Amino acid sequence: MDLSLEFLIKEPKIIRDKNPLLLLIHGYGSNEKDLFSFANELPETYYIISVRAPFDLQYGSYAWYAINFDTDQNKFSDLNQAKISRDLIVRFIDELIQNYPIDSDEISLVGFSQGSILSYAIGLSYPEKIKKIIAFSGYLNLDMVLPGSDQRNFKNLLVFSSHGTQDQVIPVDWARKTKPLLDQMGISNTYLEYPIGHGISPQNFFDFKKWLISNQ
Repeated sequence: MDLSLEFLIKEPKIIRDKNPLLLLIHGYGSNEKDLFSFANELPETYYIISVRAPFDLQYGSYAWYAINFDTDQNKFSDLNQAKISRDLIVRFIDELIQNYPIDSDEISLVGFSQGSILSYAIGLSYPEKIKKIIAFSGYLNLDMVLPGSDQRNFKNLLVFSSHGTQDQVIPVDWARKTKPLLDQMGISNTYLEYPIGHGISPQNFFDFKKWLISNQ
């Protein structure tokens, strides 16, 4: 099957007329195998699809957009590449719905780090397409969201976000700014912190899975 992005798939064991989708979106410098490693721990009603970012960093590493440094060693994101990836994933979701019996009203994005930042951008740009955003170790960058978010209807969107208080890659303060923004938009959201670095602890995964099952 020739779709626009490379991916791995685990089909649901509990078959319905149409099944929900969990789309796993990896972080900078990783690949589609990373988050797919916990596919067997997820509910069996879902299509679990892990997608590979389009920008090749060599040696099995990929990025959704470049992260550059200025002369003062400040990091900044390539917003043009981020917007390209945002819309590539939206197109990819449409392709998946055309090719698999996926319930178009039950699309969830599960992002880590850069994948999490992109998941926010997709969900807030296209809330009619996305039901849930699960954002591990990321933050909301409104510059990646399509203009006009104040005009969109977010009443069906649910967000679970989490962050490590010892994160050396994306400061926890950045993540803490996200919840007030989501609250202002009227988006139902849960935010949790863990005493870890840039990663997903067993307790974090357990809490996410509990949230996912309780919001099915």
